This record gives sequence, C-alpha cells and structure tokens, in this order.
Amino acid sequence: MAVLDRLRLLDTRPDPEFDALVDLAAGFFDVKVALISLVDANRQWFKASHGLQASETPRAPSFCGHAIAGENVFLVPDAHADERFAQNPLVTGPPFVRFYAGAPLIFDAAAIGTLCILDSEPRSDINADACGDLRKFAQIAEELIEARTKRLQAA
Repeated sequence: MAVLDRLRLLDTRPDPEFDALVDLAAGFFDVKVALISLVDANRQWFKASHGLQASETPRAPSFCGHAIAGENVFLVPDAHADERFAQNPLVTGPPFVRFYAGAPLIFDAAAIGTLCILDSEPRSDINADACGDLRKFAQIAEELIEARTKRLQAA
C-alpha cells in the first residue's frame, strides 16, 4: 500500500498512453477485455480499461488479487472449470469471466497491480511464449508508471 500511495496513481484521470497499451494488448491477444489494474486493500481500480465499463471492483472476488501474490503470469484458462473461481460473482455474473491471465506490476519489490487480459470464452492457447508476451506488456506498463512518477516529481 505504501508503494501504491507513493506512486499517486489511484483515482487519477485517464492517461492516453495507458489506454493505448490496453487497446494494443486486447488486439494482440484477441480478447474482449484488457486492464491495468491497481490493487489496494479493498478494491482493484482500473487505471486503463479496454472492453469493461466498470472503473473498479471489490478486491475479494478479483482475479488480480491472486495474480499479485506471485511473480509470474497468473493464468486461469477456464474459470468456470476452476474450483477456486467457479462460484466467483465475476464468473457467474457480468462480465462472465471464463479466461484470465495477469502479469504483476512490480515496484520496489511490491506487486501493486496487474496488466491483465480477460475473455468470456475459455482459452487453451496461452502458452509460455504468450505468457512472456504478456509479461512484456506489463513491463511497458511499469515503465509508463515510472515515467509518470518522474514527471510528477519534476513538476
């Protein structure tokens, strides 16, 4: 939480470069939804969103809350068939998530959120190369966050 507070990203206005990155990720992976999600104590807030109208969701049912617990891409090929998520309100109701992949965004050794992709159809085609590509998209998001932070400090 301290790192997230220091970055001053939560509840900020949209930034075109973050929006462009999630648009590119959605097209690259051919998914309906791509997000830059920041996870605080109670919610996940979307710094950038492609294909999802919500600006935040509670942390408790979030997939991103699981993704930030590790260093690697967190992959759920079919949430409906995964006992951890089968009864999740994000699976059983809108946006009806069936597929999720999220790469943690890391700052000062703390995972603050994810760059993630979601779809309403299960996916079995996400292999190690695709996970590596998602990690690269996350690295770009990290670099954008770092550049934004430096601009704010210089102002």
